[in-house]
Amino acid sequence: MLGNWSFGDYFKEEACSMAWELLTEVYEIPKDRLYVTYFGGDSSLGLSADEECKDVWLRLGVPASHVLPFPMKDNFWEMGDTGPCGPCTEIHYDHVGGGRNAAALVNQGSPDVVEIWNLVFMQYSREVEGNLLPLPQHHVDTGMGLERLVTVLQNKRSNYDTDLFTPILDAIHKGCRVPKYRGLVGDADVGHVNMAYRVVADHVRTLCVCITDGIFPGTSGAELVLRRILRRAVRFSSEVLRAPPGLLATLVPTVVEVLGDTYPELTKNANRITDIINENEAAFLSSLERGRRIIERTVQQMEPSTNFPVEVAWSLYGSLGFPLDLIDLMLEEKGISLDSAAFNELALEDAKRKAGGLQAGQLEDTHTHLDVHSLAQLQSNNVPATDDSPKYAYTLGQHGQYEFSPCQATVLMLYRDQSLQKEVGAGQRCGVILDRTNFYAEQGGQASDQGYMIRLGEQDILFPVESVRLCGGYVVHEITAVETLCAGDRVQLFVDEAHRLACMTNHTATHLLNFALRHVLGDTEQRGSHVTAERLRFDFDTKGPVTVEQLQQVEQVVRDVIKRNEAVHMAEVPLTLARRVQGLRAVDEGYPDPVRIVSLGVPVESVLTCDSEAAMQTSVELCCGTHLLQAGAVEDLTIISERQLVKGISRVIAVTGGQAKQAREVGQCLAVEVDSLSLRMKQRSTSIPEMQNLSKEVGQLTKVVASTAVPQWQRKELQTVLKTLQRTANTAIKKLEMQQAEEKAQSLLAKHCKQPVIIDTVPADSLSILMKVVNQLCDKSPGTSVLLLSPQASGEVLCACQVSKNCLPVFSAADWAMAVCTQMEGKAGGSPVVAKGSGNAKGMQVALTTALEFAQSKL
Repeated sequence: MLGNWSFGDYFKEEACSMAWELLTEVYEIPKDRLYVTYFGGDSSLGLSADEECKDVWLRLGVPASHVLPFPMKDNFWEMGDTGPCGPCTEIHYDHVGGGRNAAALVNQGSPDVVEIWNLVFMQYSREVEGNLLPLPQHHVDTGMGLERLVTVLQNKRSNYDTDLFTPILDAIHKGCRVPKYRGLVGDADVGHVNMAYRVVADHVRTLCVCITDGIFPGTSGAELVLRRILRRAVRFSSEVLRAPPGLLATLVPTVVEVLGDTYPELTKNANRITDIINENEAAFLSSLERGRRIIERTVQQMEPSTNFPVEVAWSLYGSLGFPLDLIDLMLEEKGISLDSAAFNELALEDAKRKAGGLQAGQLEDTHTHLDVHSLAQLQSNNVPATDDSPKYAYTLGQHGQYEFSPCQATVLMLYRDQSLQKEVGAGQRCGVILDRTNFYAEQGGQASDQGYMIRLGEQDILFPVESVRLCGGYVVHEITAVETLCAGDRVQLFVDEAHRLACMTNHTATHLLNFALRHVLGDTEQRGSHVTAERLRFDFDTKGPVTVEQLQQVEQVVRDVIKRNEAVHMAEVPLTLARRVQGLRAVDEGYPDPVRIVSLGVPVESVLTCDSEAAMQTSVELCCGTHLLQAGAVEDLTIISERQLVKGISRVIAVTGGQAKQAREVGQCLAVEVDSLSLRMKQRSTSIPEMQNLSKEVGQLTKVVASTAVPQWQRKELQTVLKTLQRTANTAIKKLEMQQAEEKAQSLLAKHCKQPVIIDTVPADSLSILMKVVNQLCDKSPGTSVLLLSPQASGEVLCACQVSKNCLPVFSAADWAMAVCTQMEGKAGGSPVVAKGSGNAKGMQVALTTALEFAQSKL
């Protein structure tokens, strides 16, 4: 996207003129092929057509037949439910030309008439209530599609026919086993071959640019999106284009050649991009082949005209990492559909379970928490405890990727409905006890692994593992059986490596955070922690609130350690030896013997050396969790929340890697917004509506800052600034209201000189201002009773009144306002001295008469 902004520098006239000049004079695009659209208005919102924009285009010489109005959905741009928005004008290009009038094809999805440029005129703010308020300053957001522009300039009919894509498409053809790309679409594209060319070409460009920008295929946020993009490209490459493994990585040099001059970072990172794509492609290809066989086998067993089993689709999605659109596509090719509503219900249940909801917790307890009778039965039957040492069996590969050793096991027992069983049937939820496992059971604050198991010899049947718990030495794997499973069955276990790696990253980061907190705050003590694939939580004791400066220092200490990329050493040692380590937190009987020590940068043997002070200088902890082998893989850490649970105990929540980077970037964007707001506040508008709008913006931004994942130190700083801005705005509004009230009061005093009762109408922007006018009149003319009405543009009438104390108790302001507002079908309330209310404009004249008659009857 080619784009730029104007922040109050120019507006519609200049923006349209520059766009037209660039396209028709610089690029020499024929004027008769261009059509422009403008916002045609929306009566339901009270928005008129953007005639100003239309007139600009007509003055530029665009024929009236080429200037077209469109409704909200086409020509009104909004960034979200609230915030800046406004009408837009688009420039469309007719690829056919030849003197025809293509106005009827604009915004109709025709491939022959496409939008190439969009100018958004930011002139409104969408409020929380849904109404639109004018912005004090007008801005322009310009956007033009690079590929679409190149298509026009190179006289092509498709983006993929330009030199931005043709070298990549040629490279794909050289590496696959299908005919050359022909640009076919729809039914003409037999076997979706041409679509596959386009998908792979587009996706490999995305992969190259994102990886260069530091976003890698992962398990959450942008990283998860990128993983799905890569997997979709792999699927089209291998199954539709019939390319051998590794095709995607071979396209990297071509992408670098096409985009490298403009984006030189691609050239610097070409080898890294290739390695990451190769690693992720190899991991997914094995899953893809297994998934294809699962679908084939399931379809063969299905009855005709039925939906694909949602449980199988869920296991493909959750266990093999298949994107939902990929599953849909593979089923569509076989003429089969998936019940999306049922699939979404499973996803919702899974989300609740992960969030630790009550129902999810009950299910987990039922199937994975062995009761005391079952434990006793296992021990009396001499069922051996599970050997879970394989969970630590992983190494670093040649390119820095983690390699997890395979694990085969035997089913010892099944656990369902709080009883041990030898067999469970298809569709039944149960716990599986194995003789050995490489799955990490939830303990030590670290979330359990996810993944799946298969029976040996039956590669096409997945048993997804949803959670894992350790009970009395037995590791219980929670599954929903897709087929009958029996004690004695031999299985192979597959840990979700991306999920495990994310947990390892966050657990190692937790140790770094603990070390940094001790380094910055002094003698702090850990009070609890919880590590998941998404984030980490750490509780610790503290003598007082953690300051902004201390939060910054803690993050900096962690980043310095990450930068050193020291090795993480782990070893099991006798508990008696562990007790000797200086600086290690208290070792009590709660730890097993032997105990596992995790040491950063210093081998465990050195830590155990007599008189060694290594544990005082680095992170050394007792921990049964899984960890990175090199600390540098944490990449980054950002504390996104810090609060006191109780006096003396604080809780921090932090994210790592790409999420940490994203939090910093979002924080910077919010800081820019706050700075912009501060700047506008300093200009001190003399308009009450403008100041009220600014006050609302402060309130909205305060909510966003409070709820968005940003560095906590920055959140605190921004909240301090916003609090000051809110006070400034409120003070300014009060001051302006007082000024306006005084002016109106002076005018009314001159009109109703020395009268005991003043009844009149007056323009006022709010009930607050109207009340202030009444107060000022009574202050300036003691003994006078005042009632004022103020009709509003919405059809509402505001009412405010004050009765002189000399007239009490006979004359009551509350009764006066009620009598008047009742005539306008409204309501009122207040005290005997002051009251206010509102009603409908239709009854205003009668209300004025009633006000006078009521006052005369009381005086």
